[in-house]
Amino acid sequence: MLMLVAGLILFFVPHSVAVVAPGWRHRVLMHLRAGSWKGLYSLISAAGLALMVFGFARARGTPVVLYVSPAWLHYVTWLMMLPVFPLLIAAYLPGRIRTAAGHPMLAAVKIWATAHLLVNGTLADLLLFGSFLIWAIVVRISLKRRVPAPVPSAPPSRYNDLIALLLGLALYALFIYRLHALIIGVPLR
Repeated sequence: MLMLVAGLILFFVPHSVAVVAPGWRHRVLMHLRAGSWKGLYSLISAAGLALMVFGFARARGTPVVLYVSPAWLHYVTWLMMLPVFPLLIAAYLPGRIRTAAGHPMLAAVKIWATAHLLVNGTLADLLLFGSFLIWAIVVRISLKRRVPAPVPSAPPSRYNDLIALLLGLALYALFIYRLHALIIGVPLR
């Protein structure tokens, strides 16, 4: 469990600097080149992600069960997950979906985390998905009080929403039928 917690900390520290220490971040960016900052940010985040993945896998070996969800909630989770991939893709494609969602990636993270908390009741699940949910909520609130950094995105196109929707739903189907089992180790069928 310690490895999971260390991974979460390493992952969320660089992802939260703009929220908790925007002035410090700005000063560091003034001294470092943007490429150096992004490299350091990516290295720390990747290390955190690796620790998170390995720590979560180890914690699943000896689960501490906090609650057991009724079987029908799995169907609710499947429905809740439908917009997640389209929202993730829409974050990089200017269009109506991105405009309506405001911050589509944060919306996707909140939906993903909530959906998984409904059906996964171990301590490791609560730490992993609960951390992502709390982080996304805090970042979303902070964005109401600060100017968000611009997100690199594709050029505007009248087809961006259609691309986000079709590609997102295709990824959703792939995750259900193959990728979730392959990447996460838990089959969904």
